[in-house]
Amino acid sequence: MATQYRSEQLEKAFAALSKNYRGLDVDLYAVSREKRKSTPVMEGDFMASLSVPTHAGQRHSHPTYAVFKYNDIKSVLQDAATFTSGFIAKGLGTFFGGDGLIIIAMDGDQHRKARGLLQPVFTPQSVNPWRAEIERSIREEFIAPLVPNKRADLMDFALYFPIRVIYALIGFPQENIGDFYEYAAMGLAILAGPKNDPAEEEAARQNAVAASQGLYDAVIKLVAQRRAEGAGGDDLISRLIRAEFEDRRLDDMEIATFVRSLVAAGGETTTRTFSSVMTLLLQRPELVARVRDDRSLVPKLIDEAIRFEPTSTVKVRQAARDVEIGGVKIPQGALVQCVIASANRDEEIFENADEFDIDRKLKPSFTFGYGPHMCIGQFVAKLELSAAVNAVLDLFPNVRLDPDQPAPEIQGGQLRGASSIPVIWD
Repeated sequence: MATQYRSEQLEKAFAALSKNYRGLDVDLYAVSREKRKSTPVMEGDFMASLSVPTHAGQRHSHPTYAVFKYNDIKSVLQDAATFTSGFIAKGLGTFFGGDGLIIIAMDGDQHRKARGLLQPVFTPQSVNPWRAEIERSIREEFIAPLVPNKRADLMDFALYFPIRVIYALIGFPQENIGDFYEYAAMGLAILAGPKNDPAEEEAARQNAVAASQGLYDAVIKLVAQRRAEGAGGDDLISRLIRAEFEDRRLDDMEIATFVRSLVAAGGETTTRTFSSVMTLLLQRPELVARVRDDRSLVPKLIDEAIRFEPTSTVKVRQAARDVEIGGVKIPQGALVQCVIASANRDEEIFENADEFDIDRKLKPSFTFGYGPHMCIGQFVAKLELSAAVNAVLDLFPNVRLDPDQPAPEIQGGQLRGASSIPVIWD
């Protein structure tokens, strides 16, 4: 990769974020399998037992339950009236300063209206015009310069290309490309805010709020500039300025705070997902050959990878009333941890659930969420992932794992992914 793309600050921030959510070195899937059999709805903080912080923050005093089976989790995620998300504003939301359009922390009519404004910008039809630029950027700027080297660590560019893409789509000036990665480092500092130790969390909160403000200041200037220019472009900010739902439009602060949260989450999750997709593919040379010869399999590869190894292993909701899940009474106010990694391998739903099989009959996994809070940026992420996988297969002939380097390993109690994928090619 060209040297101008390196950012020590970004790489340190990504490593710190991974460390923050890694938790104990246990087999998450084996633990989840046992829970599905013995305690499908568990009283207690499952993620804390793995030393993994959650979006709720560590200062809450709510009882906590964990849910492990697919159908139970589906019922939670699709019922946003009973299982709400507003508590996130008091947890992760405080690291964003607590103000503005934090859609993952919204409930009810507020969420419906915000989603109505944002959703049309991220439909497959809306994001498809970005395809050519995404493919060009990944191929020409990141992968082609590596071709003569005959070897690389895929993670050396995997951290950078999603950030490069999202910032271009947002509409940041192309000549300031180096700033992209510093903004992204700010975003990762925000995500790394929640801690298990309250003393550590308060220090992290101060750092994250400062980073959040710096990121907001950069974005709000661009929003004001685009609005002054008439917002006629195809970039994300111009689209958001033009968005209208039920006779309402977004103001500058709402756009800036939404884009800020997108910056924080939109890059690193794609990086981690790419790392899992490529690890699972390259571990299977016969599958590499199949996919190389038939690119219609790339979407199936991606869908199976995100089922088998979800980047986000848990999604948390709060009970708005006394309710029952799987025969267990959940009191009003309790936090409910939906263990996505467990649901995605529920043997009652997925045949041979612990096998990686791109030919399996497609059923919805919960990696991108489910119900009203389904990930709004999933189509952009899949477009980036598809472009990156195809570019690697096209430009690195006979790409394979480097036998002289340690094999890649997907790790993490939350924010799972591989930290290194050494490869060689002909």
